[in-house]
Amino acid sequence: MVAILFSFFLFLGTSNSLFSQKTTTNLKEEKQIQTFLKVTEKIRCICLPSLPIQSCSFNMCAASSYLKTFIENRIKDGMGEEEIISKMENGFGESVLKDPIVLMFQENGNQGMVDSIVYGFGPKILAKPDDTWINSTLLGIGVLGLYGIYRYGTKKSRENLASNKNPATKESNSNHNLSSTTDAIKEKIRKFEES
Repeated sequence: MVAILFSFFLFLGTSNSLFSQKTTTNLKEEKQIQTFLKVTEKIRCICLPSLPIQSCSFNMCAASSYLKTFIENRIKDGMGEEEIISKMENGFGESVLKDPIVLMFQENGNQGMVDSIVYGFGPKILAKPDDTWINSTLLGIGVLGLYGIYRYGTKKSRENLASNKNPATKESNSNHNLSSTTDAIKEKIRKFEES
């Protein structure tokens, strides 16, 4: 029971650090980095909408990783936080068609991403961070897993206890089976000799 409580509190302690992961950036100036962090906190991940793009790694979603580079490029061009967020929602216009990230999306045939960048993703691009359901689901799975381990362990210990408790019974059962087999053979031999 103590192990279960320890695991529960360990999970609660680490879940916040897992979901509050910060992103990396190639920007060097502190003001630009702060702008980048604020923007990526308010835009959602393309592949995992429950996460802000800031917590979305390349392994999770390549498109979001490229969008973060696109956002870096807009910051380098002098755009501020509110302007970038507004343009992510409403579109940057055709002036961004020469951006290397937009060109890469075009070359890879991802016209949907190009159109979304040019004409806007709409209000659904805005992150509404509510990781309560994620934490609740992970907690439920963890508790269920611990309960399964507990049940399996108690079942195994009962089986071991029962097998160790009655070794004489096992031996007597095997002797009984052996003697009944011997008796059956003797009976067959007797019947054979009589005939």
